[in-house]
Amino acid sequence: MALPSSDLGDGTYRNPVLDADWSDPDLLRVGDDYYLTASSFGRVPALPLLHSRDLVNWTLVGHALQLLEPAKEFRKPRHDRGVWAPSLRHHDDRFWIFWGDPDQGIFQVNAPEIRGPWTRPHLVKKGKGLIDACPLWDEETGEAYLVHAWAKSRSGIKNRLTGHRMRPDGTGLLDEGKVIVDADRLPGWFTLEGPKLYRHDGWFWIFAPAGGVENGWQGVFRSRDFFGPYEERVVLEQGGTEVNGPHQGGWVRTQHGEDWFAHFQQRGPYGRVVHLQPMRWGPDSWPVLGHEGAPVAVHKKPDLPPQPPSAPATDDDFPGGRFGRQWQWAANPQDGWATQHSADGLRLTCVRTVDAHDLRKLPNVLTQRLPGIAATVEVELSLNSEDLGARAGLAVLGDAFSWIGLQRGEGGSVQLVHRFAESVAVGAPPTPLGQWGREREAAHPVEAPGGRARLWIEIGAGARCRFFYDVGAGRRPSGQVFAATPWRWVGALLGLFALAPVGGGHAGAASFTQFRITATP
Repeated sequence: MALPSSDLGDGTYRNPVLDADWSDPDLLRVGDDYYLTASSFGRVPALPLLHSRDLVNWTLVGHALQLLEPAKEFRKPRHDRGVWAPSLRHHDDRFWIFWGDPDQGIFQVNAPEIRGPWTRPHLVKKGKGLIDACPLWDEETGEAYLVHAWAKSRSGIKNRLTGHRMRPDGTGLLDEGKVIVDADRLPGWFTLEGPKLYRHDGWFWIFAPAGGVENGWQGVFRSRDFFGPYEERVVLEQGGTEVNGPHQGGWVRTQHGEDWFAHFQQRGPYGRVVHLQPMRWGPDSWPVLGHEGAPVAVHKKPDLPPQPPSAPATDDDFPGGRFGRQWQWAANPQDGWATQHSADGLRLTCVRTVDAHDLRKLPNVLTQRLPGIAATVEVELSLNSEDLGARAGLAVLGDAFSWIGLQRGEGGSVQLVHRFAESVAVGAPPTPLGQWGREREAAHPVEAPGGRARLWIEIGAGARCRFFYDVGAGRRPSGQVFAATPWRWVGALLGLFALAPVGGGHAGAASFTQFRITATP
Protein backbone atom coordinates (compact mmCIF):
# COMPACT_ATOMS: atom_id res chain seq x y z
CA MET A 1 0.00 0.00 0.00
CA ALA A 2 0.98 3.65 -0.37
CA LEU A 3 -0.12 7.10 0.67
CA PRO A 4 -2.80 8.87 -1.41
CA SER A 5 -2.04 9.81 -5.01
CA SER A 6 -2.06 13.45 -6.10
CA ASP A 7 -4.57 12.44 -8.78
CA LEU A 8 -7.89 14.03 -7.80
CA GLY A 9 -9.89 11.64 -9.97
CA ASP A 10 -11.70 14.35 -11.94
CA GLY A 11 -9.12 14.95 -14.64
CA THR A 12 -7.03 17.24 -12.44
CA TYR A 13 -4.08 16.78 -10.08
CA ARG A 14 -2.83 18.57 -7.01
CA ASN A 15 0.77 19.56 -6.26
CA PRO A 16 3.03 18.18 -5.01
CA VAL A 17 2.78 15.07 -7.17
CA LEU A 18 5.43 13.38 -5.00
CA ASP A 19 4.84 14.51 -1.43
CA ALA A 20 8.08 13.39 0.19
CA ASP A 21 11.81 14.04 -0.15
CA TRP A 22 12.49 13.14 -3.79
CA SER A 23 15.20 15.76 -4.00
CA ASP A 24 16.53 17.38 -7.19
CA PRO A 25 14.31 15.44 -9.63
CA ASP A 26 15.07 14.79 -13.27
CA LEU A 27 12.80 12.94 -15.67
CA LEU A 28 12.45 11.76 -19.25
CA ARG A 29 10.11 9.91 -21.59
CA VAL A 30 10.89 6.73 -23.50
CA GLY A 31 7.95 5.73 -25.69
CA ASP A 32 4.80 5.93 -23.55
CA ASP A 33 6.71 5.60 -20.27
CA TYR A 34 8.08 8.29 -17.98
CA TYR A 35 10.98 7.81 -15.59
CA LEU A 36 12.31 9.98 -12.76
CA THR A 37 15.39 9.87 -10.57
CA ALA A 38 16.47 12.00 -7.61
CA SER A 39 19.34 12.71 -5.24
CA SER A 40 19.99 10.04 -2.64
CA PHE A 41 23.10 11.52 -0.96
CA GLY A 42 24.63 8.90 1.38
CA ARG A 43 21.73 6.42 1.58
CA VAL A 44 21.87 2.98 -0.04
CA PRO A 45 20.66 1.70 -2.44
CA ALA A 46 21.09 4.98 -4.30
CA LEU A 47 19.65 6.66 -7.38
CA PRO A 48 15.95 5.81 -7.02
CA LEU A 49 14.05 5.02 -10.22
CA LEU A 50 10.37 5.91 -10.49
CA HIS A 51 7.94 5.11 -13.30
CA SER A 52 4.72 6.73 -14.51
CA ARG A 53 2.44 6.65 -17.54
CA ASP A 54 0.82 10.05 -16.88
CA LEU A 55 3.38 12.17 -14.92
CA VAL A 56 1.03 12.25 -11.92
CA ASN A 57 0.79 8.67 -10.63
CA TRP A 58 4.25 7.29 -9.80
CA THR A 59 5.67 4.02 -8.50
CA LEU A 60 9.19 3.21 -7.31
CA VAL A 61 10.61 0.46 -9.54
CA GLY A 62 14.20 0.18 -8.31
CA HIS A 63 17.58 1.82 -7.81
CA ALA A 64 20.48 2.22 -10.21
CA LEU A 65 23.25 2.04 -7.61
CA GLN A 66 23.46 -0.76 -5.05
CA LEU A 67 26.60 0.50 -3.27
CA LEU A 68 28.29 3.87 -3.02
CA GLU A 69 31.93 3.94 -4.06
CA PRO A 70 34.61 3.86 -2.84
CA ALA A 71 32.78 1.44 -0.53
CA LYS A 72 34.93 2.11 2.53
CA GLU A 73 34.20 5.83 2.38
CA PHE A 74 30.49 5.14 2.82
CA ARG A 75 30.57 2.52 5.58
CA LYS A 76 29.47 5.32 7.92
CA PRO A 77 26.60 7.76 7.32
CA ARG A 78 27.54 10.62 4.99
CA HIS A 79 24.34 12.65 4.86
CA ASP A 80 25.88 15.55 2.92
CA ARG A 81 27.91 13.48 0.46
CA GLY A 82 27.33 10.82 -2.17
CA VAL A 83 24.84 11.33 -5.00
CA TRP A 84 23.95 14.95 -5.75
CA ALA A 85 21.40 16.07 -8.38
CA PRO A 86 21.51 13.32 -11.00
CA SER A 87 20.50 13.68 -14.65
CA LEU A 88 18.57 10.92 -16.41
CA ARG A 89 18.89 10.49 -20.17
CA HIS A 90 18.22 7.89 -22.90
CA HIS A 91 20.70 7.55 -25.77
CA ASP A 92 21.83 4.78 -28.08
CA ASP A 93 19.16 2.43 -26.68
CA ARG A 94 20.49 2.81 -23.15
CA PHE A 95 19.49 4.70 -20.02
CA TRP A 96 22.19 6.97 -18.60
CA ILE A 97 22.49 8.68 -15.22
CA PHE A 98 25.19 11.28 -14.57
CA TRP A 99 25.74 12.85 -11.15
CA GLY A 100 28.30 14.73 -9.14
CA ASP A 101 29.85 13.51 -5.91
CA PRO A 102 31.20 16.75 -4.40
CA ASP A 103 34.22 14.99 -2.91
CA GLN A 104 35.22 12.82 -5.87
CA GLY A 105 33.91 14.07 -9.19
CA ILE A 106 31.39 13.31 -11.91
CA PHE A 107 30.19 9.73 -12.39
CA GLN A 108 27.88 7.91 -14.77
CA VAL A 109 26.10 4.57 -14.89
CA ASN A 110 24.09 3.13 -17.77
CA ALA A 111 21.78 0.21 -18.52
CA PRO A 112 19.79 -1.30 -21.40
CA GLU A 113 16.57 -1.21 -19.34
CA ILE A 114 15.44 1.03 -16.48
CA ARG A 115 15.46 -1.98 -14.14
CA GLY A 116 19.01 -2.79 -15.16
CA PRO A 117 21.45 -4.32 -15.08
CA TRP A 118 23.25 -1.05 -14.40
CA THR A 119 26.99 -0.70 -14.87
CA ARG A 120 29.29 0.11 -11.98
CA PRO A 121 29.99 3.83 -11.54
CA HIS A 122 32.47 5.24 -14.05
CA LEU A 123 34.41 8.39 -13.15
CA VAL A 124 34.00 10.86 -16.03
CA LYS A 125 35.76 13.85 -14.43
CA LYS A 126 37.78 13.76 -11.24
CA GLY A 127 37.81 16.73 -8.87
CA LYS A 128 36.33 18.32 -5.78
CA GLY A 129 33.25 20.48 -5.92
CA LEU A 130 31.99 19.11 -9.25
CA ILE A 131 28.22 18.72 -8.92
CA ASP A 132 24.93 18.61 -10.80
CA ALA A 133 26.29 17.10 -14.02
CA CYS A 134 24.14 16.78 -17.14
CA PRO A 135 25.06 15.31 -20.56
CA LEU A 136 23.65 16.07 -23.99
CA TRP A 137 23.95 14.00 -27.16
CA ASP A 138 23.20 16.34 -30.07
CA GLU A 139 21.27 14.23 -32.55
CA GLU A 140 21.77 16.87 -35.26
CA THR A 141 25.58 16.92 -35.20
CA GLY A 142 26.59 13.74 -33.39
CA GLU A 143 28.50 15.81 -30.83
CA ALA A 144 28.23 15.12 -27.09
CA TYR A 145 28.48 17.68 -24.30
CA LEU A 146 28.50 17.90 -20.52
CA VAL A 147 27.64 20.79 -18.21
CA HIS A 148 28.10 20.93 -14.44
CA ALA A 149 27.92 23.32 -11.50
CA TRP A 150 30.24 23.88 -8.54
CA ALA A 151 30.01 23.40 -4.77
CA LYS A 152 31.81 26.24 -3.01
CA SER A 153 32.20 24.13 0.15
CA ARG A 154 34.69 21.91 -1.72
CA SER A 155 36.08 24.05 -4.51
CA GLY A 156 35.75 27.67 -3.42
CA ILE A 157 33.77 28.23 -6.65
CA LYS A 158 30.04 28.81 -7.05
CA ASN A 159 27.53 30.57 -9.29
CA ARG A 160 29.12 29.25 -12.49
CA LEU A 161 28.35 26.56 -15.03
CA THR A 162 31.22 24.81 -16.80
CA GLY A 163 30.82 23.08 -20.17
CA HIS A 164 32.81 20.35 -21.90
CA ARG A 165 32.80 18.41 -25.10
CA MET A 166 32.32 14.77 -24.16
CA ARG A 167 33.21 11.47 -25.77
CA PRO A 168 30.07 10.09 -27.45
CA ASP A 169 30.37 6.92 -25.37
CA GLY A 170 30.18 8.98 -22.16
CA THR A 171 33.46 7.67 -20.75
CA GLY A 172 35.42 10.91 -20.66
CA LEU A 173 35.77 14.54 -21.70
CA LEU A 174 37.53 16.00 -24.73
CA ASP A 175 38.72 19.33 -23.34
CA GLU A 176 39.64 21.15 -20.14
CA GLY A 177 36.26 22.84 -19.93
CA LYS A 178 35.08 26.42 -20.16
CA VAL A 179 32.84 28.58 -18.00
CA ILE A 180 29.79 28.98 -20.22
CA VAL A 181 27.61 30.88 -17.72
CA ASP A 182 29.15 33.14 -15.07
CA ALA A 183 26.23 34.33 -12.96
CA ASP A 184 28.46 36.73 -11.05
CA ARG A 185 28.08 38.88 -14.17
CA LEU A 186 24.28 38.75 -13.97
CA PRO A 187 22.83 41.37 -11.60
CA GLY A 188 20.91 39.76 -8.76
CA TRP A 189 21.85 36.16 -9.61
CA PHE A 190 23.51 33.96 -7.01
CA THR A 191 23.92 30.23 -6.28
CA LEU A 192 23.42 29.16 -9.88
CA GLU A 193 23.43 25.35 -9.95
CA GLY A 194 21.49 22.22 -11.02
CA PRO A 195 21.77 22.66 -14.82
CA LYS A 196 19.78 20.50 -17.22
CA LEU A 197 20.91 20.67 -20.85
CA TYR A 198 18.66 20.35 -23.93
CA ARG A 199 18.65 21.01 -27.68
CA HIS A 200 15.48 22.58 -29.12
CA ASP A 201 14.55 24.67 -32.13
CA GLY A 202 18.17 25.31 -33.06
CA TRP A 203 19.15 26.48 -29.58
CA PHE A 204 21.10 25.00 -26.70
CA TRP A 205 18.93 25.37 -23.60
CA ILE A 206 20.11 25.17 -19.99
CA PHE A 207 17.41 25.03 -17.33
CA ALA A 208 19.17 26.01 -14.11
CA PRO A 209 17.97 27.25 -10.71
CA ALA A 210 19.46 30.10 -8.72
CA GLY A 211 18.83 32.01 -5.52
CA GLY A 212 19.22 29.19 -3.01
CA VAL A 213 17.18 26.17 -1.97
CA GLU A 214 14.66 27.93 0.26
CA ASN A 215 13.72 30.95 -1.83
CA GLY A 216 15.26 30.58 -5.27
CA TRP A 217 13.85 30.71 -8.76
CA GLN A 218 14.09 28.75 -12.00
CA GLY A 219 16.23 30.24 -14.72
CA VAL A 220 16.57 29.30 -18.37
CA PHE A 221 19.54 30.10 -20.60
CA ARG A 222 19.82 29.78 -24.37
CA SER A 223 22.53 30.09 -26.98
CA ARG A 224 23.05 29.13 -30.61
CA ASP A 225 26.44 27.68 -29.61
CA PHE A 226 27.04 25.36 -26.70
CA PHE A 227 29.93 27.45 -25.39
CA GLY A 228 27.88 30.65 -25.49
CA PRO A 229 27.22 33.46 -25.17
CA TYR A 230 23.95 32.72 -23.34
CA GLU A 231 21.00 34.96 -22.68
CA GLU A 232 18.91 34.34 -19.58
CA ARG A 233 15.40 34.62 -18.22
CA VAL A 234 13.59 33.80 -14.96
CA VAL A 235 10.73 31.46 -15.92
CA LEU A 236 9.36 30.29 -12.55
CA GLU A 237 9.26 31.94 -9.12
CA GLN A 238 7.05 31.98 -6.04
CA GLY A 239 5.07 35.08 -6.91
CA GLY A 240 1.91 35.30 -4.82
CA THR A 241 1.75 31.56 -4.14
CA GLU A 242 2.68 29.55 -1.06
CA VAL A 243 5.28 27.54 -2.98
CA ASN A 244 8.64 28.86 -1.83
CA GLY A 245 11.69 28.37 -4.06
CA PRO A 246 10.04 26.51 -6.96
CA HIS A 247 13.10 25.40 -8.89
CA GLN A 248 15.59 22.72 -10.00
CA GLY A 249 14.20 19.94 -12.10
CA GLY A 250 13.64 18.70 -15.62
CA TRP A 251 11.61 19.34 -18.75
CA VAL A 252 9.79 16.54 -20.58
CA ARG A 253 7.67 16.49 -23.75
CA THR A 254 4.81 13.98 -23.98
CA GLN A 255 4.14 11.74 -26.95
CA HIS A 256 1.29 14.14 -27.82
CA GLY A 257 3.54 17.22 -27.85
CA GLU A 258 2.69 18.74 -24.45
CA ASP A 259 5.54 20.17 -22.38
CA TRP A 260 5.84 19.77 -18.60
CA PHE A 261 8.40 20.70 -15.96
CA ALA A 262 9.01 18.87 -12.67
CA HIS A 263 10.83 20.66 -9.85
CA PHE A 264 11.22 20.62 -6.09
CA GLN A 265 10.04 22.78 -3.23
CA GLN A 266 12.01 22.76 0.04
CA ARG A 267 9.56 22.03 2.88
CA GLY A 268 11.77 21.97 5.97
CA PRO A 269 11.59 18.61 7.77
CA TYR A 270 9.75 17.02 4.82
CA GLY A 271 12.67 17.69 2.49
CA ARG A 272 12.27 18.54 -1.18
CA VAL A 273 8.85 17.56 -2.53
CA VAL A 274 8.16 17.38 -6.27
CA HIS A 275 5.75 19.62 -8.20
CA LEU A 276 4.61 19.33 -11.81
CA GLN A 277 4.14 22.50 -13.84
CA PRO A 278 2.54 22.95 -17.27
CA MET A 279 4.93 24.49 -19.78
CA ARG A 280 4.32 26.27 -23.06
CA TRP A 281 6.35 28.32 -25.48
CA GLY A 282 5.64 32.04 -25.58
CA PRO A 283 5.45 34.17 -28.73
CA ASP A 284 9.10 35.15 -28.20
CA SER A 285 10.08 31.43 -28.19
CA TRP A 286 10.93 31.34 -24.49
CA PRO A 287 9.31 28.77 -22.17
CA VAL A 288 6.51 29.85 -19.85
CA LEU A 289 6.14 27.65 -16.77
CA GLY A 290 3.19 27.22 -14.42
CA HIS A 291 0.56 29.94 -14.58
CA GLU A 292 2.40 32.81 -16.25
CA GLY A 293 5.59 31.98 -14.33
CA ALA A 294 4.07 31.10 -10.94
CA PRO A 295 3.49 27.56 -9.59
CA VAL A 296 0.08 25.95 -9.96
CA ALA A 297 -1.59 24.23 -7.01
CA VAL A 298 -4.24 22.31 -8.98
CA HIS A 299 -4.22 21.79 -12.74
CA LYS A 300 -5.62 19.69 -15.54
CA LYS A 301 -3.67 16.47 -15.93
CA PRO A 302 -1.45 15.85 -18.95
CA ASP A 303 -3.31 14.62 -22.03
CA LEU A 304 -2.33 11.01 -21.51
CA PRO A 305 -4.28 7.76 -21.05
CA PRO A 306 -5.96 7.55 -17.61
CA GLN A 307 -4.04 5.56 -15.01
CA PRO A 308 -5.06 4.04 -11.69
CA PRO A 309 -4.10 6.22 -8.70
CA SER A 310 -0.68 5.33 -7.36
CA ALA A 311 2.16 6.68 -5.22
CA PRO A 312 5.46 5.17 -4.07
CA ALA A 313 4.87 2.34 -1.60
CA THR A 314 5.30 2.89 2.12
CA ASP A 315 3.73 -0.14 3.88
CA ASP A 316 5.60 -3.41 4.30
CA ASP A 317 4.90 -6.88 5.68
CA PHE A 318 8.52 -7.88 5.01
CA PRO A 319 7.70 -11.23 3.36
CA GLY A 320 10.45 -13.77 4.03
CA GLY A 321 12.39 -11.07 5.89
CA ARG A 322 12.88 -9.00 2.75
CA PHE A 323 12.20 -5.27 2.79
CA GLY A 324 10.61 -3.26 -0.02
CA ARG A 325 12.23 -0.80 -2.42
CA GLN A 326 11.13 2.16 -0.29
CA TRP A 327 13.77 1.34 2.33
CA GLN A 328 17.39 2.52 2.29
CA TRP A 329 20.25 1.93 4.70
CA ALA A 330 21.92 4.97 6.21
CA ALA A 331 25.22 3.81 4.65
CA ASN A 332 26.65 0.91 2.66
CA PRO A 333 25.24 -2.26 4.25
CA GLN A 334 27.22 -5.14 5.69
CA ASP A 335 26.31 -8.80 5.49
CA GLY A 336 24.05 -10.01 8.24
CA TRP A 337 22.25 -6.79 9.17
CA ALA A 338 18.93 -8.22 7.97
CA THR A 339 18.33 -11.97 7.71
CA GLN A 340 15.82 -13.77 5.54
CA HIS A 341 13.53 -16.50 6.87
CA SER A 342 10.38 -18.39 5.96
CA ALA A 343 7.78 -16.14 7.61
CA ASP A 344 6.80 -12.49 7.37
CA GLY A 345 8.61 -9.81 9.34
CA LEU A 346 11.88 -7.90 9.22
CA ARG A 347 14.58 -9.52 11.34
CA LEU A 348 17.32 -7.02 12.16
CA THR A 349 20.50 -8.16 13.91
CA CYS A 350 21.40 -6.24 17.06
CA VAL A 351 24.64 -4.86 15.65
CA ARG A 352 27.27 -4.13 18.29
CA THR A 353 28.47 -0.52 18.24
CA VAL A 354 30.33 2.08 20.30
CA ASP A 355 27.75 4.62 19.04
CA ALA A 356 24.71 3.06 20.70
CA HIS A 357 23.90 6.47 22.21
CA ASP A 358 23.45 8.20 18.82
CA LEU A 359 21.37 6.90 15.92
CA ARG A 360 22.76 9.61 13.66
CA LYS A 361 26.12 7.85 13.60
CA LEU A 362 24.79 4.37 12.84
CA PRO A 363 24.98 2.89 9.33
CA ASN A 364 22.60 0.04 10.17
CA VAL A 365 19.43 2.13 10.38
CA LEU A 366 16.89 1.15 7.73
CA THR A 367 15.16 4.34 6.60
CA GLN A 368 12.38 5.62 4.41
CA ARG A 369 11.17 9.12 3.61
CA LEU A 370 8.96 11.04 6.02
CA PRO A 371 5.53 11.55 4.39
CA GLY A 372 4.70 15.14 3.51
CA ILE A 373 1.18 14.90 4.91
CA ALA A 374 -0.37 14.24 8.31
CA ALA A 375 -0.09 10.50 8.87
CA THR A 376 0.19 7.74 11.44
CA VAL A 377 3.13 5.33 11.39
CA GLU A 378 2.82 2.00 13.18
CA VAL A 379 4.78 -1.21 13.56
CA GLU A 380 4.89 -4.29 15.78
CA LEU A 381 8.24 -4.97 17.50
CA SER A 382 9.68 -7.89 19.42
CA LEU A 383 13.17 -7.94 20.97
CA ASN A 384 14.96 -11.28 20.92
CA SER A 385 18.23 -10.51 22.65
CA GLU A 386 19.50 -11.44 26.11
CA ASP A 387 22.30 -8.86 26.03
CA LEU A 388 22.05 -6.10 28.62
CA GLY A 389 21.50 -2.82 26.77
CA ALA A 390 20.38 -4.39 23.49
CA ARG A 391 17.63 -2.29 21.96
CA ALA A 392 15.49 -1.81 18.88
CA GLY A 393 12.91 0.71 17.81
CA LEU A 394 11.10 3.07 15.50
CA ALA A 395 12.73 6.48 14.99
CA VAL A 396 12.23 9.89 13.47
CA LEU A 397 15.75 10.72 12.41
CA GLY A 398 17.33 14.00 11.38
CA ASP A 399 19.69 16.55 12.87
CA ALA A 400 17.69 15.82 16.02
CA PHE A 401 16.06 12.44 16.60
CA SER A 402 13.55 10.64 18.77
CA TRP A 403 12.79 6.94 19.01
CA ILE A 404 10.51 4.57 20.86
CA GLY A 405 11.19 0.88 21.28
CA LEU A 406 12.38 -1.92 23.52
CA GLN A 407 15.55 -2.41 25.57
CA ARG A 408 16.90 -5.32 27.60
CA GLY A 409 17.38 -4.09 31.17
CA GLU A 410 18.83 -5.26 34.46
CA GLY A 411 17.64 -8.63 35.67
CA GLY A 412 16.67 -9.72 32.16
CA SER A 413 13.51 -7.62 31.91
CA VAL A 414 12.52 -5.84 28.71
CA GLN A 415 11.39 -2.25 28.95
CA LEU A 416 9.54 0.09 26.65
CA VAL A 417 11.83 3.12 26.31
CA HIS A 418 11.42 6.49 24.57
CA ARG A 419 14.47 8.70 23.99
CA PHE A 420 15.51 11.77 22.03
CA ALA A 421 18.52 13.94 21.23
CA GLU A 422 18.58 17.60 20.30
CA SER A 423 20.24 19.32 17.38
CA VAL A 424 23.48 21.14 17.97
CA ALA A 425 23.97 24.54 16.34
CA VAL A 426 26.42 24.72 13.47
CA GLY A 427 29.80 25.81 14.82
CA ALA A 428 29.11 24.66 18.36
CA PRO A 429 32.11 23.07 20.08
CA PRO A 430 32.19 19.25 19.97
CA THR A 431 30.92 17.40 23.01
CA PRO A 432 32.94 14.57 24.56
CA LEU A 433 30.78 12.24 22.45
CA GLY A 434 31.47 14.05 19.18
CA GLN A 435 29.48 16.61 17.24
CA TRP A 436 26.20 15.75 18.95
CA GLY A 437 25.21 15.18 22.55
CA ARG A 438 23.93 12.08 24.29
CA GLU A 439 20.35 10.97 23.89
CA ARG A 440 18.04 11.56 26.86
CA GLU A 441 14.90 9.99 28.23
CA ALA A 442 11.71 11.32 26.67
CA ALA A 443 9.54 9.34 29.11
CA HIS A 444 9.97 6.95 32.03
CA PRO A 445 10.59 3.32 31.02
CA VAL A 446 7.67 0.89 31.19
CA GLU A 447 7.86 -2.89 31.60
CA ALA A 448 7.12 -4.76 28.35
CA PRO A 449 6.01 -8.31 29.22
CA GLY A 450 7.10 -10.85 26.62
CA GLY A 451 9.46 -8.36 25.00
CA ARG A 452 6.81 -7.14 22.56
CA ALA A 453 5.20 -3.79 21.79
CA ARG A 454 3.05 -2.04 19.23
CA LEU A 455 4.45 1.37 18.35
CA TRP A 456 2.89 4.44 16.76
CA ILE A 457 4.06 7.87 15.66
CA GLU A 458 1.40 10.42 14.77
CA ILE A 459 2.83 13.03 12.41
CA GLY A 460 0.91 16.28 12.53
CA ALA A 461 1.21 19.72 10.97
CA GLY A 462 4.77 20.94 10.65
CA ALA A 463 6.06 17.38 11.16
CA ARG A 464 5.31 17.57 14.86
CA CYS A 465 5.37 13.98 16.09
CA ARG A 466 3.62 12.30 19.01
CA PHE A 467 4.60 8.82 20.16
CA PHE A 468 2.36 6.01 21.45
CA TYR A 469 2.79 2.39 22.52
CA ASP A 470 0.90 -0.71 23.61
CA VAL A 471 2.63 -3.37 25.73
CA GLY A 472 -0.57 -5.27 26.48
CA ALA A 473 -2.64 -2.77 28.43
CA GLY A 474 -3.92 -0.67 25.53
CA ARG A 475 -2.54 2.26 23.55
CA ARG A 476 -0.80 4.89 25.70
CA PRO A 477 0.89 8.22 24.85
CA SER A 478 4.59 8.68 25.53
CA GLY A 479 6.59 11.85 26.15
CA GLN A 480 6.20 15.30 24.71
CA VAL A 481 5.66 16.35 21.12
CA PHE A 482 8.83 16.09 19.00
CA ALA A 483 9.42 18.41 16.04
CA ALA A 484 11.16 16.50 13.26
CA THR A 485 14.20 18.26 11.84
CA PRO A 486 15.98 17.80 8.51
CA TRP A 487 19.64 17.15 7.92
CA ARG A 488 21.57 19.82 6.02
CA TRP A 489 20.36 18.66 2.59
CA VAL A 490 18.04 15.80 3.45
CA GLY A 491 14.55 15.72 4.93
CA ALA A 492 13.82 13.86 8.16
CA LEU A 493 13.60 10.08 7.87
CA LEU A 494 11.67 7.27 9.48
CA GLY A 495 13.96 4.53 10.69
CA LEU A 496 14.00 0.99 12.07
CA PHE A 497 17.06 -0.20 13.96
CA ALA A 498 18.48 -2.85 16.28
CA LEU A 499 21.76 -2.53 18.18
CA ALA A 500 23.75 -3.67 21.21
CA PRO A 501 26.67 -2.29 23.19
CA VAL A 502 30.20 -3.45 22.44
CA GLY A 503 30.84 -7.00 23.59
CA GLY A 504 31.55 -10.52 22.42
CA GLY A 505 29.43 -12.93 20.43
CA HIS A 506 26.12 -12.62 18.62
CA ALA A 507 23.79 -10.14 20.34
CA GLY A 508 20.49 -11.50 19.05
CA ALA A 509 17.95 -9.76 16.87
CA ALA A 510 14.71 -7.80 16.74
CA SER A 511 11.67 -8.47 14.58
CA PHE A 512 9.42 -5.83 12.99
CA THR A 513 6.06 -6.74 11.48
CA GLN A 514 3.15 -4.98 9.80
CA PHE A 515 4.74 -1.62 9.09
CA ARG A 516 2.03 0.85 8.05
CA ILE A 517 1.75 4.54 7.19
CA THR A 518 -1.85 5.78 7.08
CA ALA A 519 -2.93 9.24 6.01
CA THR A 520 -4.70 11.16 8.78
CA PRO A 521 -8.03 12.68 7.69
